[in-house]
Amino acid sequence: MAEWIGIGRRARRCYGFDEIALVPGSVTINPNEVDISWKIADKTFQVPILAAAMDGVVDVNFAVAMGTMGGIAVLNLDGIQTRYENPNEVLGQIASASVDEATQFVQSVYLTPVKEELIAKRIHEIKSKNVPVVASCIPQNAKRYHAVAQEAGCDIFIVQSTVATVRHIATEYKVLDLEKFCQSSNIPIILGNCVTYDVALELMEIGASGLLIGIGPGAACTTRGVLGIGIPQVTSTVDAGAARDYYFKRRGKYIPMITDGGMRIGGEICKAFAAGADAVMVGSAFARAQEAPGRGYHWGMATSHANLPRGTRVQVKTSGSLKEILFGPARVDDGSQNLIGALRTSMGSLGAKDIKAMHDVEIIIAPSIQTEGKVFQVGQRVGMGK
Repeated sequence: MAEWIGIGRRARRCYGFDEIALVPGSVTINPNEVDISWKIADKTFQVPILAAAMDGVVDVNFAVAMGTMGGIAVLNLDGIQTRYENPNEVLGQIASASVDEATQFVQSVYLTPVKEELIAKRIHEIKSKNVPVVASCIPQNAKRYHAVAQEAGCDIFIVQSTVATVRHIATEYKVLDLEKFCQSSNIPIILGNCVTYDVALELMEIGASGLLIGIGPGAACTTRGVLGIGIPQVTSTVDAGAARDYYFKRRGKYIPMITDGGMRIGGEICKAFAAGADAVMVGSAFARAQEAPGRGYHWGMATSHANLPRGTRVQVKTSGSLKEILFGPARVDDGSQNLIGALRTSMGSLGAKDIKAMHDVEIIIAPSIQTEGKVFQVGQRVGMGK
């Protein structure tokens, strides 16, 4: 598979969403009759698209709205919602900051410490509306925040870092023992992020209930530019899916893979499922919702890093309601609305009766798929030419 890139050094070719296409099969299915539900631990969800744990995307109201529609919105416990009693004021200041001052202002906002009482309060606020509560934090805070969140009624907890591994070496601080952490939890633990077969397998072996797949593909993430690391999402999802299937064959336990980031439109979400995803996590598409707290702006989780920001604030603008983005009717021509309708129609066209059947559809390498016959769209910057 690898090609020579110089004397004694080979590199593997990897693929992203723009470089592949899905091939229709010999059977088609009524899109209304395909099953798009997915399961993690003993919990089943009807919408296989998660809203990312980003402050411009998810607050209490957004989480409630998403949960009411059958999906999951992840609350960032390291974020603005748990640092400020009145986060809306701060969010408004971030949205109004100039391009030149945005990153520095975001850094200053996150200097205010997280208040554990606000963690419990936010979770109670979501839980009181009878929707699932899913929360996320970085490994350094996981033990403390998890205890508070679990006590408050959190349903699923995510430990999320730029690169997640079972073995982490450090002498300056105490390292979180992920295996003990997973085994001691009374609620499912999702770990992330990873992009390779070996690491995915190791994270499943220590007790993860689900994995986040992806390093640096997000619209507001600059990790790939700052650190030079990452694997395109199609290849990373295929590799992680192979690890999941091997683990299931050996252990008899199915651990879902959640492709995280890099998906702007319905077609890219469909390709992620074909590559092996059981669910996907999306940020920028939901940041465009009227219910999103970012007011048409979106910023990466590491934008606030004091010394080496690996994210930026981007303007995505507000395009419609959360209902329109998820279920339509679509009022834009670029595939960023009615994501569930797009998934159902794609599955029906491919003859895939459920998400697992999507894992078996034929994928081809097709770098011309985005441009073939689209000269007018590109020239006029409409549809696929945007």
